[in-house]
Amino acid sequence: MKKIHVGFLLSYDYEKLKLSIPPVYNSADKIFIAEDSNKKTWSGNEFVVDDSFYEWLKEFDVDNKIEFYRDNFYVPELTAIENDTRERHLLSLKMGIGNWLIQIDSDEYFIDFKGFVSNLRKYDHYLDEPEKKKVQFACFWLIIYKYTKEGTLFVDKPMKSVFATNYPNYKCARRTNERTIYFDNLVLHESIARTEEQLVCKLKNWGHNHEVNENFLNKWLMVNETNYHQLEDFYYINPKRWKKLNYLPTKRFEDIKMNVNLKSNLQISKQYLMCKNFGQWFKFLWKNKDIRLELYFRTHFFDKLNYRITQFYMSDQKEI
Repeated sequence: MKKIHVGFLLSYDYEKLKLSIPPVYNSADKIFIAEDSNKKTWSGNEFVVDDSFYEWLKEFDVDNKIEFYRDNFYVPELTAIENDTRERHLLSLKMGIGNWLIQIDSDEYFIDFKGFVSNLRKYDHYLDEPEKKKVQFACFWLIIYKYTKEGTLFVDKPMKSVFATNYPNYKCARRTNERTIYFDNLVLHESIARTEEQLVCKLKNWGHNHEVNENFLNKWLMVNETNYHQLEDFYYINPKRWKKLNYLPTKRFEDIKMNVNLKSNLQISKQYLMCKNFGQWFKFLWKNKDIRLELYFRTHFFDKLNYRITQFYMSDQKEI
């Protein structure tokens, strides 16, 4: 118990696991890979995994940390996002409540997973009776929007995303809607940075397949390193969420990581982090005390109000 358990989902973009697993491997106690038994996506489409991937995984797993979890993760009666949420729940149950349940998508690459684990370990006491102390932990994406001929377009503002919990009562994908504790760790997220063919495949099969705005793909195809500063509103659902893009003249992950550390607008300030965490603490402090607050007002506020009305009435009677 109280182990660092990391879960990945294997699907049509399985090759990206070759980039997302290595950054977390050394700091994880165990890694679980969920794969649909019938090789179906959340939308019911079939995908194929080349045998060379399993061979790579076997060679890479020198410490024997990786375990496959195969099950039927596609239910025709459910929507894609409901299948998404269901699979993550089943995967976390397999990983074991009482451990840190970390889920990372195949296109997410931690810059400093060791630092993330170090932050997480400060909250190990939340693993004692986790069902009574539900909490989730968020980091910040640096979202890679598109690779151009010479470089990389990315969203110019880090976006928060949940990665870990002590209790997997997921409501939508890996979000539990419980109190969130934010860390300043950055995660590179390729998201929609793919070839056109790969992107179209993702748009058909991921959990947001019915939410994508109709103008998204045309803008994605049009934008490049010469015109990105003339355009805005790039998000695939609500465009204004990704207001502007920025550009780096490189495609190498190591160069991108180095540039991230040099750009002040991509850093998460201590003041911002403190405000976010205080706001979450305060919100859930009162949320969990709703019943007690109601009882307090009933037994104190209304009793006092009744007492003052009675006193006023009695004093008025004396004057009469």
